Amino acid sequence: MTERNAVVAVYDTHEGAEAAVKELQRAGVDMRSLSIIGRDTHTDEQVVGYYNNGDRMKFWGKAGAMWGGFWGLLFGSAFFAIPGIGPVLVAGPVVAWIIGALEGAVVVGGVSAIGAGLYGMGIPKDSVVNYETALKTDKFLLLVSGSANDVEKARDVIEKTRPANVAVHAAELAAASR
Repeated sequence: MTERNAVVAVYDTHEGAEAAVKELQRAGVDMRSLSIIGRDTHTDEQVVGYYNNGDRMKFWGKAGAMWGGFWGLLFGSAFFAIPGIGPVLVAGPVVAWIIGALEGAVVVGGVSAIGAGLYGMGIPKDSVVNYETALKTDKFLLLVSGSANDVEKARDVIEKTRPANVAVHAAELAAASR
């Protein structure tokens, strides 16, 4: 069996993504392996604020309870203003990959800093472009990275939560597509 390094699910709503995170937690999936990415598209509807309080980032806005819950569960959080996508909220280990891409000035033709971070994780460029398109259309990405067994377990749980799309990205396949 090919070693799997990531499963990525696309959700149409933050409620769907939030429910999936809760199911993954109930199933015993390591929360340190989860990441979530979504646009902050509702800044004109309410006062929106962000601040960092120690190791926690706080958010006020339409989806404040959701993001506050994710930041309490997941490792790392960030807010990025991405040209072509807009304001993006990110929680989990994918933050480090995005920052690494930004700090290393990684340029992957035609993708944003979010895309460069995903590509750095081993996700093929054609999939990265699809995920960026999903973000542009106000969808949410849920990623789980880890060993083949961990990712397979997460995929099984995620598929039961009815995502719009789910894909497993294998380390060997990613290396071959570069």
